Amino acid sequence: MTTTMPGFDAHRITQRGLRDRVYDRVLDVLMGHDVEPGMRLSIDGLARTLGVSPTPVREALVQLERTGLVVREANKGYRVAPPLQGDQLEALFDARLIIESGAVELAARGDVAALRARLASALAEQSAVVEEIAVVGVAAASEELMARFFRSDWQFHQVLFDATRNPFLQEMSEVITTRVHRMRQIVEGGDDDTDRAVQEHRAIVEALAVDPASAVEAMRVHIHAVRLRSRADASHGG
Repeated sequence: MTTTMPGFDAHRITQRGLRDRVYDRVLDVLMGHDVEPGMRLSIDGLARTLGVSPTPVREALVQLERTGLVVREANKGYRVAPPLQGDQLEALFDARLIIESGAVELAARGDVAALRARLASALAEQSAVVEEIAVVGVAAASEELMARFFRSDWQFHQVLFDATRNPFLQEMSEVITTRVHRMRQIVEGGDDDTDRAVQEHRAIVEALAVDPASAVEAMRVHIHAVRLRSRADASHGG
């Protein structure tokens, strides 16, 4: 006789899986180059495009509102959020300095050898994508290829957040990384920093072999460098 634990059933698990898949698909749409700041997001339209009911789409947009990628207007629905600029951009990088340097320090309290192995794997994937970009040049790189770069860049940082085993930091990572990568994608005319990102990530991995303080400093150097590049891109795009 099969016994089902109270509060658990296959339908609810299936629905949760559906919500996660829809969330990922809607996030992919928002990270695409065809989505402009201020663009209206139709729940029914997205549902038809994804072949699902409006409910998981609505739930995904509620979740994405917390990341700051979309904004909800009373009686009007959801729109794509405007890009971060000026003081908001600086505030984002201040938050990254605090949260990500802290994440490195916390992650380094665990199995550093295993962490370095996971980071090295993520870095190898990112390096392979950067080599493909170098062949064609960032200006001619396809949207799909650049999306792969952003995902690989994101994954490197996610490995560190996951290694903290802290659910609150992991939740913060989603808010930060989605805003950073969406910001980078909608700014046109910026320099190609893909190779520099790989070099800075490699410095973090190497620093972990020294001591946690060195790794924290390497992360701070990386975020500061990305801040400077983002300022230049925002200025160029504006």
